[in-house]
Amino acid sequence: MNKKLILIDGNSIAYRAFFALPLLNNDKGIHTNAIYGFTTMLMKILEEEKPTHMLVAFDAGKTTFRHNTFKEYKGTRQKTPPELSEQFPFIRELLDAYGIKRYELDNYEADDIIGTLSKTAENDGFEVKVISGDKDLTQLSSDNTTVCITKKGITDIEAYTPEHIKEKYGLTPIQIIDMKGLMGDTSDNIPGVPGVGEKTAIKLLKEFETLEKLLDSIDKVSGNKLKEKLEENKEQAIMSKELATIFREAPVTVSIEDTEYNQTSNEKLIGLFKELGFNSLLEKMDVEQTSSPSEPMKETPFELVDSITEDIFASENSLYLEMIEENYHTGDIIGFGLSNEKGNYYIPADIALHSNIFKKWAEDETKIKNVYDGKQSIVALKKHGIDLKGIQFDLLIVSYLLNPSENVDDFTSVAKLHGYTNVQTDEEVYGKGAKRKIPEEAIVAEHVVRKGVGISELVEPCMNQLEKNEQLSLYENLELPLSFILAKMEATGIKVDKERLMEMGKDITKQLHEIENKIYDLAGENFNINSPKQLGVILFEKLGLPPLKKTKTGYSTSADVLEKLEADHEIVREILRYRQLGKLQSTYIEGLLKVINENGKVHTRFNQVLAQTGRLSSIDPNLQNIPIRLEEGRKIRQAFVPSEDGWFIFSADYSQVELRVLAHIAGDEKLIEAFNEDMDIHTKTAMDVFHVSEEEVTSDMRRQAKAVNFGIVYGISDYGLSQNLGITRKEAGQFIDRYFISYPGVKHYMEDIVQEAKQKGFVTTLLNRRRYIPEITSRNFNIRSFAERTAMNTPIQGSAADIIKKAMIDMAARLKKENLKAKLLIQVHDELIFEAPKEELEVLERIVPEVMENALKLNVPLKVDYSYGATWFDAK
Repeated sequence: MNKKLILIDGNSIAYRAFFALPLLNNDKGIHTNAIYGFTTMLMKILEEEKPTHMLVAFDAGKTTFRHNTFKEYKGTRQKTPPELSEQFPFIRELLDAYGIKRYELDNYEADDIIGTLSKTAENDGFEVKVISGDKDLTQLSSDNTTVCITKKGITDIEAYTPEHIKEKYGLTPIQIIDMKGLMGDTSDNIPGVPGVGEKTAIKLLKEFETLEKLLDSIDKVSGNKLKEKLEENKEQAIMSKELATIFREAPVTVSIEDTEYNQTSNEKLIGLFKELGFNSLLEKMDVEQTSSPSEPMKETPFELVDSITEDIFASENSLYLEMIEENYHTGDIIGFGLSNEKGNYYIPADIALHSNIFKKWAEDETKIKNVYDGKQSIVALKKHGIDLKGIQFDLLIVSYLLNPSENVDDFTSVAKLHGYTNVQTDEEVYGKGAKRKIPEEAIVAEHVVRKGVGISELVEPCMNQLEKNEQLSLYENLELPLSFILAKMEATGIKVDKERLMEMGKDITKQLHEIENKIYDLAGENFNINSPKQLGVILFEKLGLPPLKKTKTGYSTSADVLEKLEADHEIVREILRYRQLGKLQSTYIEGLLKVINENGKVHTRFNQVLAQTGRLSSIDPNLQNIPIRLEEGRKIRQAFVPSEDGWFIFSADYSQVELRVLAHIAGDEKLIEAFNEDMDIHTKTAMDVFHVSEEEVTSDMRRQAKAVNFGIVYGISDYGLSQNLGITRKEAGQFIDRYFISYPGVKHYMEDIVQEAKQKGFVTTLLNRRRYIPEITSRNFNIRSFAERTAMNTPIQGSAADIIKKAMIDMAARLKKENLKAKLLIQVHDELIFEAPKEELEVLERIVPEVMENALKLNVPLKVDYSYGATWFDAK
């Protein structure tokens, strides 16, 4: 068997992967694009090369022996973006999971490790392949070593053999070093000879062979100016060659035998892929996503109720409502599990829903109900004319408040978090996918009763923990009452003008057809615009646009690639618009048409227990994500109309609530003063950061200040800000530094909150919502840095979420007090949408801002903008 050693330049490939792929995050917020790109490259290598030996070399630190020769070596390189730095520990973990040797050596670069090992391997008869994004390594090319350099992205590779180097440069591999000595290397800050580029260097080396021979024969060089440059920079050229030379006798402590590759187990790899959220890679590995068999269940005695009598209810009851469909607006109730001091009962749906005794008990506010998901239970029963009241304990909400990072919402998983394990998963009882079905009643009954019993057993320990956390008020005065309001909003729904939506669809279809024809004219032929492969051929082969990124199947035509090429050809702008309109058509026009019910309404589901910050989201349909950047997207809001003739849509929106919360929490005097004086905060920031008067603030200055203001809230890095503003990282870093000088209170807050998180293990909002951040004490710098940004951001975002939730509760109470017909319909981020008759608009204009602006008392005023109109669009 032929011995084959693959040597990978770890830092170089990680950088390539990071900048080739858009920023990706897993569910914990860790950036994963470099890890993902690195993984796909490894998979490709293992599949295609089938190496017997493998090693990934990393740089050990910033200084190497080359800095003794030239202290400015690599001095112009920018600091590694933190979004990339945080991924290196995972790349190392990935290699360990693959069973691939990794190595770094103090005072030496990855190039020197690769150079030393490739030389040893060549002498031992190995076929060697080096993989890097750095052309310096091409000097290692030989009859036994091929140096593969990534061109665009990480999968488009150019193989440098001695023959290829001869064909490309007319040089031998060893002469690459001489070429670097002459022309220098800006990326490594190797000076070379000023004014000598690649073309001149190659010409000189073809004539004189080596740098030394050239410098000994300067008088034979044609051109007085070139002679002068070479004469003046002799020592610099020799030094540059020395810097560019890979040291092939590095004192590496790893042997070729140590690099043998034998992957025996996929378990570690599967675990890592699951942690990182690499589901597509798990599918490639054909990983079965099955759950482990559950423990045997303890017997749970219960009574199957065939006729409801009042004596099955007690003063406090746990009620579990069973549905197997996810959407409780359209799904059917199967039955109820009831558990109390008298016993455990299973009540089939048809018996409960047709019983006046059950209805009377459900609607009696004095009869305490402990439930799993109160909002679901209220909405599901509302369809059957039952108005569920008296909910005191909601396990789903309490569990979320105790630890919002757990992110589970099925009963079995939630119950297990709190120590109740005597219940199977729904998948074990009902099956999965096409095999999903309702088994015989006895099996269903026991399963549902176990859930009711689980609620009963968890009331006391969970409520005790809430009290210990000082979160009882958050639960009783905010989240629980909010769930009742959300249930009412969901049950009410919002009316959609189906005809208007269909007209919009026709208009978009017409526009799509026109754009399609325009694209064909610009391309000179018809093709499938939705096929990345066909589109890639048109753009990068026929029209000659520069291919910025490649995928396994060809050229990348992703949105980030096309946006960079938009100015290069008119066709790109048309393709981007075609895609935007296509998404509007399929996701929003057609998507909404599918969910309009017989009353002409859509009934979304608000998720109260998903975001770790406390923010609400919505699904089926997602009313919080209707696009407003495109005019056609904004117009979709025209289809949302009042449910009654002569009524209006009334919209009220908090202005810059997160920045106001920041001013309050940080206690920064300048920020507080700006808000109290009702200044435009972005103009004020521009004045402070750029040291200009209000009149001197340009629109560009304000735009940059706005990006920094909101970026600070989200713990933005210099890299992130540079990407947002299209400026250098150095400029972005200076901008952030100037911001903190201008607003020292914000800087002190950020330092203090990180220390608090380290001491407590969590941070809290103004209303005591917690977010646990265990990574804040990680010994890994990059993971810890991400956790610190989370600590800074969560109290701000979470308090903003608390404020609008409190406003919804206060608003519902005020509407009732004023005896108004107006209804709260939806919440979208910092905006509340109502519908109301014309005669109540004047009252709403008075009470809505009053209630919302007084939801929580801060050191700065909360400000609400409001408007109304015939449609949601007109109310903005």
